[in-house]
Amino acid sequence: MKKNIFQYSILIGIMLILSSMRILNVKNEDPKLSLDDKSLVKIIKTESEWKKLLSPNQFYILRKKGTEAPFQNAYYNNHEKGNYFCAGCHLPLFSSKTKFESGTGWPSFYAPLDKKNVSESVDNSHGMVRGEITCTRCGGHLGHVFNDGPNPTGLRYCMNSAALIFQKNK
Repeated sequence: MKKNIFQYSILIGIMLILSSMRILNVKNEDPKLSLDDKSLVKIIKTESEWKKLLSPNQFYILRKKGTEAPFQNAYYNNHEKGNYFCAGCHLPLFSSKTKFESGTGWPSFYAPLDKKNVSESVDNSHGMVRGEITCTRCGGHLGHVFNDGPNPTGLRYCMNSAALIFQKNK
């Protein structure tokens, strides 16, 4: 009996750890990320395929155009040197070299690594007009762009951490 309770406790503990990892956008896989990945061939998946690939929060942000809470996300206060990739398809999107403190609570950049890797469309939701930024390859919602950023572009790409994967420079 004690052995069964112990095994059951271990199983519950493992399930809780794995569950919290998914909530925090951590997947058990170690994705292959490369700045040399430049393919813009469209990636098309069904909703159920995206749900299997992404954590629930990543799915909400990338596929349902959700927004995470400010100051309560993984990368708004990340000061490490490295690059940010799309969490949906691993396309390189932003560099820490263009990241800046916007005071908004979301990771903000003044330019993408390659302008072709992000697409902009008009977003009229929530009673405002702004530019929605999506991944060019998989169409995932990344965040929004505003014209109140620093030089040299004057732009602020305000991104959702859950839409990104950070790879620290080696």
